[in-house]
Amino acid sequence: MRRIIKNTLQRLGFDDVLEAEHGVEAWQIMERTPDINVLITDWNMPEMNGLDLVRKVRAEKKYEGMPIIMVTTEGGKAEVITALKAGVNNYIVKPFTPQVLKEKLEDVLG
Repeated sequence: MRRIIKNTLQRLGFDDVLEAEHGVEAWQIMERTPDINVLITDWNMPEMNGLDLVRKVRAEKKYEGMPIIMVTTEGGKAEVITALKAGVNNYIVKPFTPQVLKEKLEDVLG
């Protein structure tokens, strides 16, 4: 799934797509990379799940305006509400098409 997301982002003109295996690694990358435009995270990841990552990101003032898209198999209404309350700007349920990702990105990036 990460490869599909990365390829879609590159086709859309995002040259530097950074990837992480889990939430802890994603956080470490964010802390050393100051110019990240958008965070796309899966809910289900080892070490730190996507929901905890979103909460950690939203707790930091420097990331308050960063758009966040959650990608997950968790498509129930309760999960969507939980993610939105945590600070997710948009939500994609797997499986999805590159077109859906494009539309969600356009929505959060303007």
